[in-house]
Amino acid sequence: MAEHLASIFGTEKDRVNCPFYFKIGACRHGDRCSRLHNRPTISPTILMANMYQNPLLNAPLGPDGLPIRVDPKAAQEHFEDFYEDVFEELAQHGELENLNVCDNFADHMVGNVYAKFRDEDAAARALQALQGRYYDGRQIIIEFSPVTDFREATCRQYEENTCNRGGYCNFMHLKPIGRELRRKLFGRYHRRDRDRDRERSRSPRRDRDRDRDRDRDRRRSRSRDRARGRSRSRERGGGGGGGGDRRARETSEERRARIASWNMERDDRDGGGGPGGPPGPPPYGGGGGGYNPW
Repeated sequence: MAEHLASIFGTEKDRVNCPFYFKIGACRHGDRCSRLHNRPTISPTILMANMYQNPLLNAPLGPDGLPIRVDPKAAQEHFEDFYEDVFEELAQHGELENLNVCDNFADHMVGNVYAKFRDEDAAARALQALQGRYYDGRQIIIEFSPVTDFREATCRQYEENTCNRGGYCNFMHLKPIGRELRRKLFGRYHRRDRDRDRERSRSPRRDRDRDRDRDRDRRRSRSRDRARGRSRSRERGGGGGGGGDRRARETSEERRARIASWNMERDDRDGGGGPGGPPGPPPYGGGGGGYNPW
């Protein structure tokens, strides 16, 4: 049962909760609606009801009793000035993801301004700051809104210029702003995101460069250690290749005995050094210009 209720919550099949209030944050029946309007106590989206006063809808009457014609270009400039004012005021409290103004005519939607922040704390700060404030001489009526996905709240036929209900449609008809203004206002966040992404991409690159340098230093260190090992092995007379014919390091007594043997052989060849003959040369040189056994 609980899963079934959760699956139909906020839909037309839900006989308890109002689907229009859930999707749009407003209902044409208001407090007289037979279904519940579950007002959120916290949300990333705030609603400022009937805040924008469209000059096309509020034009004064002329002598003939008809509304005075308003230049559409001047009306768009008036709207974009309003949009920029609201954006800059709200942006002081946090990053905005959406700022939408309804172009509907029905009383429960006309001039509604929806502002969705990146996080709920920013929305709460904005609501507290604007509570009781005035704009253009009119008090701001502000509350948290359940709307978080404007794709579900927007009239798709209006976006395709095919809505036959006009301004009295029960889904949002959102007033567009110019490309330059959108780039000016929301572009600051896109630049910040690009800078953040660029910084993230730089960090792994620096880590890779540092790891590569560290590996290169390790390889060089291992190569030097192997070279020192081969050098010490040759000094000890170790092993294979061209070092196999080298003698092991002799002790002092062995060197003395061999030198004495060489001297006796030399004396025998020269005819000296026998019994009663002249002594041979000293074992470590001297006299005859320094003797080198090698």
